[in-house]
Amino acid sequence: MASKRVARLNEQLKREISHLIRTQVRDPRVGVVTVTAVEMASDLGSARVFVRIIGDQGEVQETLAGLDAAAPFLRGLLGRLLHIRRIPELRFREDRSMEHARRIEQLLSDDVVPEQGSVDEADAEAPPASGE
Repeated sequence: MASKRVARLNEQLKREISHLIRTQVRDPRVGVVTVTAVEMASDLGSARVFVRIIGDQGEVQETLAGLDAAAPFLRGLLGRLLHIRRIPELRFREDRSMEHARRIEQLLSDDVVPEQGSVDEADAEAPPASGE
């Protein structure tokens, strides 16, 4: 029962935080940010907010610093919007799932999956096995 509640709160926090970052955060370090997921602790005391940030590593670090600075402000706004007893402490993390997926896809295409049409001609012209 509690896991359904946490899942609902995760989705609601994701929507609300995304909206608040877009409309209320005025820190110049915070550029275009996409909130991809929220993982709230089981005690509802803290939440990891995963964000996707476009830019090089320096811009990503700068944006994360801006989001960390805006976390208490966002938490206060969430307290006015949500009807829960305790608003979790927000911790922003970079979402690296796309990088991991791209890396796995690259490894599969390079090492595991053979190219189509690269069948050895010796195998293609080999007579069938004598048991057939």
